[in-house]
Amino acid sequence: MSTIRNDARHSALLALEAAAASARSDFACMFSTSDEYETALITERRAQGRYDRPRHNWRMIAFISVALMVAGTVILFA
Repeated sequence: MSTIRNDARHSALLALEAAAASARSDFACMFSTSDEYETALITERRAQGRYDRPRHNWRMIAFISVALMVAGTVILFA
């Protein structure tokens, strides 16, 4: 009879230790350095498409802006 109780206690103790180990691992960080975290974060965001190239043609925008400034200067001093 005492063997059954000891087995039940032993099983309960093993289950409790397994649950505690699982709980400890849930709070552990899977990255050992902040560089690893940043690399993984950037990789994930790239996979989501957050770092796509801008859709605007910045050279054309810069050219038009400079042309408007030159035209405004010419008109101002004419």
